[in-house]
Amino acid sequence: MKKVFLVFLALVGLFEKDVRAQEIPMYGPDLNQKSLRINMGSQGVGAEFGYGINAKTALRLGANFIPLSANNAVNVSGFNSTSRVSASFSNVHLLADFTPFANAHGFRIVGGAAYFMNANGNLQMQPKNNYTYGDIVVPAADAGNLNMRVNWKGVAPYLGFGLLKAFPNHAFNVNFDLGSYYLRRPDANIVGTGLLAGNSSQSAQLQRNLKDYRFLPVLQLNFNFKL
Repeated sequence: MKKVFLVFLALVGLFEKDVRAQEIPMYGPDLNQKSLRINMGSQGVGAEFGYGINAKTALRLGANFIPLSANNAVNVSGFNSTSRVSASFSNVHLLADFTPFANAHGFRIVGGAAYFMNANGNLQMQPKNNYTYGDIVVPAADAGNLNMRVNWKGVAPYLGFGLLKAFPNHAFNVNFDLGSYYLRRPDANIVGTGLLAGNSSQSAQLQRNLKDYRFLPVLQLNFNFKL
């Protein structure tokens, strides 16, 4: 009888331990959960590795890059010219997903930082028409060109939020990120050649005009594969 009673007590203890375990709020990423994420959006294309460190928090390490270029996308009044705009951004980043609400496990607060190896924009302009100075006619090809460069290279913090779960329940899921990087204050300069060389003196004014252009918005679609 005594042995039966001891067995009964042991079973009760196991039952209580199991109940307590079920009361732990595992509504976010599970411990040690892993995923590979392929993404695309306003910061280009990239990939991330995700790792769940506790019931509410996951980390992701990744990289993104975006190369853009367009011809004749910029027109300056009174200056008939051809133009070429290009931008090159690439970064490595470490972000944390935090799931704060048990009844809204598809909502995540996302924070972290990135290092931008490349973060620059470039505008090249060249006159279309010949330049006339008195009786002298200078062909457009010899008049020179303008090159405006802006560079945000460096460390940038990130803050935003995510929609839908950080990790797939099964093999695959899709989620979204919305937020912004806060870039360092940009370096800007103007380099002119030929008859346009005098515009190089406007570099300081260009830098003042662009000093507050520091937000890089992120609107991103993520394809997550469970590992």
